[in-house]
Amino acid sequence: MKQTLQLRLSQHLALTPQLQQSIRLLQLSTLDLNQEIERFLAENPMLEREDADTEERVFPGTPEPVSEASGEIPVLEAGSAPEEMPGTDWGSEPSGGSARSDDDDTDFQDFQAASTSLRDHLNAQLALTPLSERDRGLVRFLIEAVDDDGYLTQSLEELLPILPPELGVEPEELQIALHQLQNLDPVGVGGRTPQECLLLQLATMAPSPERDLAMAIVRDHLDQLAARDFTRLKRVLHCTDDALRDAHALIRTLTPRPGAPFAQMETRYIVPDVVVRKLRGQWLATLNGDAVPRLRINRLYAQLLQGQRASAGGLSSQLQEAKWLIKNVHQRFDTILRVSQAIVDRQRQFFDFGEVAMRPLTLREIAQQLGLHESTISRVTTQKYMATPRGIFELKYFFGSHVSTDTGGACSATAIRALIKQLVGAEDGHNPLSDSQIAIILGQQGIVVARRTVAKYREALNIPPVNQRKSI
Repeated sequence: MKQTLQLRLSQHLALTPQLQQSIRLLQLSTLDLNQEIERFLAENPMLEREDADTEERVFPGTPEPVSEASGEIPVLEAGSAPEEMPGTDWGSEPSGGSARSDDDDTDFQDFQAASTSLRDHLNAQLALTPLSERDRGLVRFLIEAVDDDGYLTQSLEELLPILPPELGVEPEELQIALHQLQNLDPVGVGGRTPQECLLLQLATMAPSPERDLAMAIVRDHLDQLAARDFTRLKRVLHCTDDALRDAHALIRTLTPRPGAPFAQMETRYIVPDVVVRKLRGQWLATLNGDAVPRLRINRLYAQLLQGQRASAGGLSSQLQEAKWLIKNVHQRFDTILRVSQAIVDRQRQFFDFGEVAMRPLTLREIAQQLGLHESTISRVTTQKYMATPRGIFELKYFFGSHVSTDTGGACSATAIRALIKQLVGAEDGHNPLSDSQIAIILGQQGIVVARRTVAKYREALNIPPVNQRKSI
């Protein structure tokens, strides 16, 4: 086989590192973006956050390339907010992004109140209980077996073999220890089933007819109560509607998870990227200044690099990376603002009248309007939030499927869910609406929807079926 050289001309798409970074930043949430920026700040000395007292703005214009002839490196100067972002407070300080002085040792916002766990709370009470060391050790053993909800998920027969055989613990001793545990606060802790947990709470109440009836319901007819089979309950318990209603109200005051108040939960707050306000009769979207990072090139390093270009190749590349990051962050928020304003223009009726006026909207419509790719719109609307007078919503909330109407139009699925919620909220508790009846009512309003579709939307709204919505 003869070897030859051939020239071929072809085209292919290549993503530059700058474009790859732009795509990656676009799909990050605000929290992830701040973490990514902190990583760049730690690795690149040419990049820094603006101080709170500086007069420079966030995003300067696109930096000019370094002139090879003069060897001068442009330093990013102060600039105003881009014209395509009206009303944006570019100068406001973002949360968590301000520089702190060395002598500022106290920041009370960084401290979190110490929370007491359920086991610590129980052990503290146990230490004050007059018990022998052996009994106190058995109760402490049961406390370790209690889960975060306050339940003893393992039976005493399963826990007994775990104890060391040399202790010679009898089942009666473990039963007494369980009784001591169930006398501790919160009431209902140590219950092995939801039924036992509720009975422990009812047992601490003063005797009354409604308490006795509630104990009978919880002890023997909890399944019928969960199914809201009130007719059968009245027949079995030989009680009136008023007595059953009082007992039901008493049961609803009980706590099925007594250990929940002691659960350690991390609170995470949403920082909206865009704020929507009505100005002069028009709904306008502006960027939230608290979500926009304030970045700039470090002047000291930039000045040192001006006369040492030949021997500072590493700093030159870091300078270019810092410029790329500032430009890509600028482009990220510019794209978010454009997409948000396009959504606001399409969903004006929602901001005026609420969910029932939501119109069908797809990613493709916004992509065609802005001249962007549909995948770009998907990245922009994921984990990006919009603060409106009606609440904070993810941008994807304004997109959804549609259902045809009898006039040939379309109705948004969000609007249909809102209508179902309104119908259920206004229904008669003694005669609630079934899914078929809701479908008929929607059909009378011109919305053609099947019963199974109503059931799907109802379940998405966490609305129980008709038999569980019936009141006494």
